[in-house]
Amino acid sequence: MTAPWNRRSFLTGLGAASLASATSRSARADPTAKVNEARVISHLKHRYHGWPTLARRANGELLVVCSGGRETHVCPFGRVELIRSKDEGKTWSWPEVVIDGPIDDRDAGIVETAKGSLLVTTFTSLAYEPILQKVEQNGSWDAAKLARWRAAHNRIGAEQRNAALGVWMKRSTDGGVTWSGRYDCLVDSPHGPVQLADGRLLYAGKELWREPHRVGVCESKDDGKTWSWLAEIPTREGDDHTSYHELHAVEAADGRIIAQIRNHNSKNAGETLQSESSDGGKNWSEPRALGVWGLPSHLLRLKDDRLVMSYGHRRAPLGNQARVSEDHGRTWSSPFLLSADGTSGDLGYPSSVQLTDGSLLTVWYESLKGSPFAQLRQVHWSLS
Repeated sequence: MTAPWNRRSFLTGLGAASLASATSRSARADPTAKVNEARVISHLKHRYHGWPTLARRANGELLVVCSGGRETHVCPFGRVELIRSKDEGKTWSWPEVVIDGPIDDRDAGIVETAKGSLLVTTFTSLAYEPILQKVEQNGSWDAAKLARWRAAHNRIGAEQRNAALGVWMKRSTDGGVTWSGRYDCLVDSPHGPVQLADGRLLYAGKELWREPHRVGVCESKDDGKTWSWLAEIPTREGDDHTSYHELHAVEAADGRIIAQIRNHNSKNAGETLQSESSDGGKNWSEPRALGVWGLPSHLLRLKDDRLVMSYGHRRAPLGNQARVSEDHGRTWSSPFLLSADGTSGDLGYPSSVQLTDGSLLTVWYESLKGSPFAQLRQVHWSLS
């Protein structure tokens, strides 16, 4: 399979493309957006934060999970951290550690179920091992840094490290005061599962550590306690399914389920593909290109039943963008620039929620100029 850390590599060499969508739309004018200034919300400026997910609870509390406690994009220190806001993103709490396993805990997703449970997801990786092995041979690091990495790596033995590789979920029934132990959730994607109207939870993702590395959807009928495989998403003719990554899904108002896919096949490389199901996730259409360069995508259904997709854009203008669909995901608007001041391709993974007044809040991660430590940023915006 394509290693998870390789798909994190910068995408700036994929060539130039227009911001305009190649999808056909009606002659009706696109909606417009008012975007306010972005700001950093991380408290720990001396730590690298990556791949966050933002969720809104039924009581209005906002939650963000991310891979925190890190030194860099790939390292042995990753852990899943949670921050909270009770004032719609104006202020954020000190981070709580939800998952800190013996190897690198990466992408973090979160959802509140219809029953009020919280589900947090992550996957574990040993991508840092070749880096450590190389510096042990060439002696290029100072003694203190090498000692830190060795100490983290040697918390457990090689056999235990390999056993720790997996796709994981934790569950809380008391608002995140206490959490279950971690358990296998079959697939991984950065932003985790979604709640369906019929009470099921649907997780669109990829088998990372199991052959044949299927890409598709799992379901839970017991509030996220257990998961079962439901269906594969077909592979587009000429594509290799192992080059599909980082899915996210949403249930549209017409009952169709929309899933978007990060594509690294040579056809439409670096673009978002979309597949759809009209039977609750049992069968899926062949993925199609949207003409949207940028990834991975997060999908949100608004109170007025429009859909929003938000995604990172790792070439000029470096930043994050969003598009709107007014026809349940069949077509998408031109992009809105949520941020365009990025200094490198190490950014993105935005996710969005709708606030009480109908406006939107989007959170992502970004390496900032003058610092080796990526931070979490947010922007408040509104749609016409």
